[in-house]
Amino acid sequence: AFLVYVLFLLSIPSAAIFALFGVIEALAARDGSGPQARSHLDYQMRIWFQAFWWTVGFVILAVVGAVTAFLGVGFILLGIACLGGFILYLWFTVVSFFGLLRLIDNRPR
Repeated sequence: AFLVYVLFLLSIPSAAIFALFGVIEALAARDGSGPQARSHLDYQMRIWFQAFWWTVGFVILAVVGAVTAFLGVGFILLGIACLGGFILYLWFTVVSFFGLLRLIDNRPR
């Protein structure tokens, strides 16, 4: 679980590649883990999938914004998608950091 949190925290400078490696590690390590580690691994998978689907939504919004940019409304959609993506990546980093602190403190997630 520690390695997955570290990979999640390194996901922003790596353009989310390390986050993908982290969720693969969490999926692989789930079965042989104890109850505390399992709670963290389940939580890590949950936040990764939430961030993934929100990212898909923001990408779709950005594409719609780019297509409709000539109408003027597209720039608003692009702005919402960019701001939403930025907030999402901040949320992912903060949640991963606090999860790591809980793991270090031997508290389940």
